[in-house]
Amino acid sequence: MDRKNLFFKEHFFRGLITVCGGFVIVLTLAIGGFLLYKGVGTFTVYGHSPLEFFFSSDWAPVDSTAGGGQVGAAIYIFGSIVTCALGLAIAAPFSFAAAIFMTEIAPKLGTKILQPTVELFVGIPSVVYGWVGMTVLVPAIRDLFNLTHGYSVLAAGIVLAVMIFPTITTVTADALRSVPKDYRKAAYGLGATRWQVTYQVVLPAAKTGILTGIVLGLARAFGEALAVAMVIGKTRAFPKNILSPTNNLTASIASDMGGAMEGGEYNMALWTMALLLFLISLGFIFAIHYISARSEKKELASRKGSESKKAMSASKEEKVGDVEKKVIASSQKS
Repeated sequence: MDRKNLFFKEHFFRGLITVCGGFVIVLTLAIGGFLLYKGVGTFTVYGHSPLEFFFSSDWAPVDSTAGGGQVGAAIYIFGSIVTCALGLAIAAPFSFAAAIFMTEIAPKLGTKILQPTVELFVGIPSVVYGWVGMTVLVPAIRDLFNLTHGYSVLAAGIVLAVMIFPTITTVTADALRSVPKDYRKAAYGLGATRWQVTYQVVLPAAKTGILTGIVLGLARAFGEALAVAMVIGKTRAFPKNILSPTNNLTASIASDMGGAMEGGEYNMALWTMALLLFLISLGFIFAIHYISARSEKKELASRKGSESKKAMSASKEEKVGDVEKKVIASSQKS
């Protein structure tokens, strides 16, 4: 009876896990297929070219099925790129510094207090970041630079930097902790300082995990909509500098999708933006897998190289031992 129950439980949970995994795969493919079906309508139904969508700044789609408008999304694409790049440039140095402090300088304090505190920021809703940015950061930028308003690329970049800081910090800290302690001991044994060990040994060894954290943070920054929409200014123009307002893909989709007519040219253009974001997310996922696979190949190649060197040294020692035995034997005969 116990064997039957154990057999049933094992196969039941195995089947349940398989079904859940298959459902996730099917759901992802369904979302991708739906976005592809809706997103290509801009090109197949209304006859616009991809060159117009990606490189034109003329955005005036018609909110009806008649078509005939313009769907140049270059402003929104450029706005997404520049705000994410600025957010990453701000967050990355602080994330690296925090991760190094938590793992190399004060590991006990980092494990017990700092990392749990950093991880709490992940659970804060996006609207809270956006509200704080709109009520505190935007007026501060306006007063600091003597502007008419503080809605700008800088405000969006700072908000995104705060939002992706926990992701990059946590993944980087985990990557630094995964470096074997023997690496550090060997470097200290050679007389290296703590900074030399961190900079020349630990960081290069954890490069793959650090790059993964950067890509994950960048992926979250590209997909963020509400917080950015509250501070970016939503102006349909290329920013002259980081103090100028602009717009991006996610803010435009979030603010305009609800009022666009279903099946109209405007609605189709927004779905094309959504398809572009989905493809960018897939690109980030493939980049993470590529980085991981490349790192595994390098580790496997280095292991094979070390094993071959050991085998060669062992064979050389055997040959030297045979020669020594022959010399000893010949001397004894003489």
